[in-house]
Amino acid sequence: MTRLVWFRTDLRIHDNPALTHACRDQDDDVCAIVFNTLKQWQQHGLGPRKINLMQAAMMELKQQLAQLNIPLAIVTVDNFADCVSYLQQCMGSQRVSELAFNLEYEVNERKRDIVVGRWCQDHDIIVNKFHDQCLLPPGSVKTQQDEPYRVFTPFKKAWLNIVNNQFAAPLPAPAVRQHNETAFHLLQDHTDITTQADDLWPTDEDSAHNQLNTFLDDDVLRYHEQRDLPDADATSRVSYYLSTGLLSPRQCLYSAWLKNACLLNGGENGIDTWINELIWREFYRHLLVAYPSLCKHKAFKPHTEHVPWRNCEKDFNAWCEGKTGYPIIDAAMQQLRQQGWMHNRLRMITAMFLTKHLLIDWRMGEAFFNEYLVDADLASNNGGWQWSASTGADGAPYFRIFNPTTQSERFDKDGYFLIRYLPELTRLPSKSRHAPSAAERKLCGYPAPIVDHKMARQRALDAFKNTLEVA
Repeated sequence: MTRLVWFRTDLRIHDNPALTHACRDQDDDVCAIVFNTLKQWQQHGLGPRKINLMQAAMMELKQQLAQLNIPLAIVTVDNFADCVSYLQQCMGSQRVSELAFNLEYEVNERKRDIVVGRWCQDHDIIVNKFHDQCLLPPGSVKTQQDEPYRVFTPFKKAWLNIVNNQFAAPLPAPAVRQHNETAFHLLQDHTDITTQADDLWPTDEDSAHNQLNTFLDDDVLRYHEQRDLPDADATSRVSYYLSTGLLSPRQCLYSAWLKNACLLNGGENGIDTWINELIWREFYRHLLVAYPSLCKHKAFKPHTEHVPWRNCEKDFNAWCEGKTGYPIIDAAMQQLRQQGWMHNRLRMITAMFLTKHLLIDWRMGEAFFNEYLVDADLASNNGGWQWSASTGADGAPYFRIFNPTTQSERFDKDGYFLIRYLPELTRLPSKSRHAPSAAERKLCGYPAPIVDHKMARQRALDAFKNTLEVA
């Protein structure tokens, strides 16, 4: 009997339910496959940095599985349809009796899995599907009216009530296979994928666990106090490892739970606050399944489809390039372009600036983040952008418009984060870095603001208010 494990965004051997299930019997052969779908990823808007990291993680996974005596085929195809065709050929030639995989929640991925499942059923191949991206399967947390939660706080309360009663430890890595007779030689096994090392973002499981443990040991107890300070570097930075599947949410939550005296809430403020962020991640995934239109570039609140977004390429490019004349915006965008990552508070500030100050469609910003972020993830990226744009579930009220200057003064008091990415502002006094005068801008060679805050705020208020009145 041969069991096939189909890896996707779960590139790890620890706490991998599909892999664990396939390895449950030492007498059966286990082999694995993962698809390098470069063109499909590009169609989904992923940038070269994230793609490179995913490919490197596949190569790391191949080495890890080899140590368990499990062969992994890395197969390059164009798209999801080709994945289906290749799987059918593979399972037939290898006489596969069972297929195991962890579910993905986006619309195209779900359609792909349905096609594969039906084919397997027709060919008497057992399919075992598991949830590894969420602690609770999407659709399992409902209101008393049996509807999905549209607001985070009641979702969180219901989610905690369920998880507290069925919280289990992460799964260990499978044992080394004593024998594995399946050769699993595939002509398109591309073990020669060329990747480039990225010093900021390792692609192995050990680094992922080290990052998590370092955060929990050094920073989590002050997380509630420092998480909004971009210069403090006090956030976990595990979102990248979660997005590639080098870490599971269960590993994160379980480690935090142990650190929090075995409590998911009501413990240390810092740990409770970080767990809250993990639950936001779950919330956005549950929404993605409950409302498939979110995968199709639709606003969660239908009436906001009528917001008169400005089509201003000049302003959009200034935002993308970090040349808006607002230091906190420009420094944040430089961090994104240089690191492939952005501090969460800055994600909110930059997103709200694009959608409210520039009145540019949130979908353009969402796509730009998706291209540059190493933690690019549809559910979280879409959820965050729609929150900032006031178009999403439990989003910021449309009249909440961050003033970027006061945000900068509040969360980067001395401007240390600003000068890290805008060194031209170093010569200015700390207080002047947040909003330099015309003379100071000329001295530093820093651009004038592309929009006036007061005017832009009123323009956004009018646009959203008119939309509400029409609705």
